[in-house]
Amino acid sequence: MADSRGGPLVLGIETSCDETGVGIVRGHTLLADAVASSVDEHARFGGVVPEVASRAHLEAMVPTIQRALKEAGVAASDLDGIAVTAGPGLAGALLVGVSAAKAYAYALGKPLYGVNHLASHICVDQLEHGPLPEPTMALLVSGGHSSLLLAPDITSDVRPLGSTIDDAAGEAFDKVARVLNLGFPGGPVIDRYAREGDPEAIRFPRGLTGPRDPLYDFSFSGLKTAVARWIEAKRAAGEEVPVADVSASFQEAVVDVLTRKAVRACKDNGVDHLMIGGGVAANSRLRAMAERRCEDAGITLRVPRPKLCTDNGAMVAALGAEMVARGRAASHWDLSADSSLPVTEPHVPGQPAEDEHGHGHGHSHSHSHDHVHETSRQNLYP
Repeated sequence: MADSRGGPLVLGIETSCDETGVGIVRGHTLLADAVASSVDEHARFGGVVPEVASRAHLEAMVPTIQRALKEAGVAASDLDGIAVTAGPGLAGALLVGVSAAKAYAYALGKPLYGVNHLASHICVDQLEHGPLPEPTMALLVSGGHSSLLLAPDITSDVRPLGSTIDDAAGEAFDKVARVLNLGFPGGPVIDRYAREGDPEAIRFPRGLTGPRDPLYDFSFSGLKTAVARWIEAKRAAGEEVPVADVSASFQEAVVDVLTRKAVRACKDNGVDHLMIGGGVAANSRLRAMAERRCEDAGITLRVPRPKLCTDNGAMVAALGAEMVARGRAASHWDLSADSSLPVTEPHVPGQPAEDEHGHGHGHSHSHSHDHVHETSRQNLYP
C-alpha cells in the first residue's frame, strides 16, 4: 500500500525492555519518535527489573501514543497499520506492547503487524539513509544482543551468522561500569571516560579471535572478568584505579573484536555494505573504528544517528511500513508476546483461530515457540 504522500503510514510500538517507544513513519520518512524511559527507576538496582519495566510501560503507553500522533500531525484513523515488537525481549514488557497494539488495531479497524525487535534495529536505518541494500550485513550490539546478521530481505529473510555465546557487548559495559562504580547504564559513561584515557594502556583479551575459534561469534564474559580482576588487584595493592585508562582499554577490546568480525563477515559473504545498530552503536569509538576499517576494506558503512540506535518505536514503525509496502500478511489476532522470538522470523503472521470444524486458515507459525503469554481474545475483544 502506498499513497501520493510517500508510502504507508504506520505507527510502531516498542516495549521489549525499559523504553516505551512509539514511532510514526510514512514510507521511509520519520514523522514522530516519542519515547518514555524508565531507566532512572532501574538505576538504583544496577540493571533492568522486569516488573518495574512492565508497570512503567502500562503507565506510559497511552500518553506516549497520544504524544506521537500529535507530533506527527496525524489522526489515528489515518494510519495504514499498527506494528509492534512481538519479541525477543522481557516477557511482561512485550505483553504490554502487544496488548496495546491489538487494542488500537482492533478499535481502529487497522491491520496488525507483529515484528522482530532485531530486524527492526536493522530496518530503522532506512529512515536515515534510504532503502536498505539487498543483501544487508548488520552488526547489532546492545545490552541484550551482539549479533552478525545477513538480511537478503528484511521482511522475510534474515540469517544469523554469529552471536554472543555469553555476555552481550552492552551487558559487559554495564558490568564493568559497576565494578568501576560509574553507575547504570554503563555504555555512555564508559564512552565518556574513555575519551580521556589511553586505549593501549592495558592489553585486555580479545575473546574468540584465535585461529580455531568461531569466525563470527562473540564472547565478552572473559574480558569482563579480566577487567574486574585487574581492578581488584590495583585496589588490593592500595593503588588508585586509572578509570579513564581502564575504560579506554576495555572499550578498545570490545570495539576491536566487533569491527574486525563484522568486516570479515562482509568480505567472506561478498557484501559491500555494513549496517551497525543497537544501543552500543551510539558508542563513539565503535563508530570511528568501524568507519576506518570499512573504508580500508572498500565497504560502505551505514550507522543511524544515536537516538535511532537505542530502542525506539520508530524502528518498529519502519519495519511495519516495509511489511505494508511489500504486501506481507498482517498478523492474526492470536499474536502473542514471544520472549525468545528468533531473528529468522522478522515478521509473525501468527496462527489463525480454528473454525467450527477444527481447521485453521491462513499462515501457520512454523517455529514452535514457548509462548510465555496468551492474551484471551474473549477478554480483550467483545
